[in-house]
Amino acid sequence: MNRLTGAVTITLTIILLLLGLVFVYSASSYSAQVYYGNEYYFLFKQIIGVLLGVVALIIMSFLDYNKLKRFKWWFAGLGFVLLAIVFIPGVGIENYGAKRWIGIGSFTIQSSEIAKFCFVIFAAIHLSQHYDKVKTFKGILPVVLVGSLFCALILLEPNMSVTICCGVVLVSMLFVGGIKFKHMAFLLIPALVLVPLLIIIEPYRLDRLMAFINPWASPQGEGYQLIQSLFSIGSGGLFGVGLFASRQKYLFLPFAESDFIFSIITEEIGIVGAGFVLLLFLALIICGIKIAKSAKDRFGSYLAAGITSLIAIQVLVNVAVVTGAIPPTGLPLPFISAGSSSIIVLMAAVGVLVNIHRSGVKAK
Repeated sequence: MNRLTGAVTITLTIILLLLGLVFVYSASSYSAQVYYGNEYYFLFKQIIGVLLGVVALIIMSFLDYNKLKRFKWWFAGLGFVLLAIVFIPGVGIENYGAKRWIGIGSFTIQSSEIAKFCFVIFAAIHLSQHYDKVKTFKGILPVVLVGSLFCALILLEPNMSVTICCGVVLVSMLFVGGIKFKHMAFLLIPALVLVPLLIIIEPYRLDRLMAFINPWASPQGEGYQLIQSLFSIGSGGLFGVGLFASRQKYLFLPFAESDFIFSIITEEIGIVGAGFVLLLFLALIICGIKIAKSAKDRFGSYLAAGITSLIAIQVLVNVAVVTGAIPPTGLPLPFISAGSSSIIVLMAAVGVLVNIHRSGVKAK
């Protein structure tokens, strides 16, 4: 099975990407026709992202991942620059009150998607190079500082969901690296205190929290999106209303093709179909864990663990949001939600996983 893990990883990724193309079209065809005069608008953009992602996957699967070690601080610097540049007028693009994108001609790049991957690589390099010092606070300090800086810049965009995702990845990397419990507690306690403060000081975050607690208190306001998402999921039942037959996609559910695409999936193919999609993600995560465990070196193990945790966290947060398990916040469903930046970065990350697996098999 270990020798087949790489092939299974690629196969699962391809299946998820194909499902993504189907449901991006289904969820967006009506809104794309209304707003852009082309029902295939989002589908075409997704196909371009997938094709570029395939190129990224191929390159990263054959590029020796150990060569990444040479660029440890370059990755930290790249992530910082990408996150900071969105605040430059004329470069950063603002949508829905947030500056999260960099404009390059007619294309946009969501800088945080790349920065997350940069941080995982940086953390994996540092922790593997200083594994004998991880038990000391000084040994983990560079990872904590870079991760905290990235989180702070993402929070300023503002993007609470990606901030939380990046923070959890930071904790996951430190845990895999072997951090002491007392050091983990020293980092987590202030963070847990900070989260409610960040919610209180920003009215829109507090409104979202109140909408999560009782969405019916503001059915036309902050509670609207969650209510429509629950309508979508509830109407799907066990086996769904049928592929391409969603009713919520007719401008009832905002961001149906991106952050809330799992709601459309559940509506069209039911709880059974949505459960199958989650099983595909679970299988992919298990493959990532296997690759991390069988890697030939510490760096490969940490890098595979970081990539796997990044995918797992995004899936958990996205599904929790659309089902009303946690307050509404925007985070794409990996490989499926519309968004070229996310697709390309995630496929590059899968390429790295395959590379680590291949190197581990050769070493044996």
